Amino acid sequence: MNRHDIRFTGAWRSSLSPDAVYQTLADVRAYPTWWSAFRSVRQTGERECEVVIRSLLPYELTARLTPVLEDPGVRILEAAMNGDVEGSVRWTVEPDRQDGSVARFTEHVTVRKAALRRWMPVARPFFHLNHTAAMRSGQHGLAARVDRTG
Repeated sequence: MNRHDIRFTGAWRSSLSPDAVYQTLADVRAYPTWWSAFRSVRQTGERECEVVIRSLLPYELTARLTPVLEDPGVRILEAAMNGDVEGSVRWTVEPDRQDGSVARFTEHVTVRKAALRRWMPVARPFFHLNHTAAMRSGQHGLAARVDRTG
């Protein structure tokens, strides 16, 4: 791992079924309707899309997402990312111990955006905080979907 690499992990718990969470996460084009960090999603190919993401810090990241693995049988999603960040993101959705589900994500990216690369040595904790806020907005958006769908 070099100084421009960042790895993120986490888990979302939801009262939605594992299949419902998987389907929600698989529909990347709908992200802006429930995940506030996703400012836009534009389809660029049959299976590719370009996303613009912004959280707390005053910068946007633009990346092309290309599906690598979409397996609804085991509820795993993985996509390659290219653009301001390059790497991969992976979701695994499983039944929760009680009711609902847990969606676990891992993301390993290399920052390519020049302005951010300059700040990496000192700003890494802020980038992690920014990512945490972006993921929290997604978790809250998913919870709001539960409230709307019952």
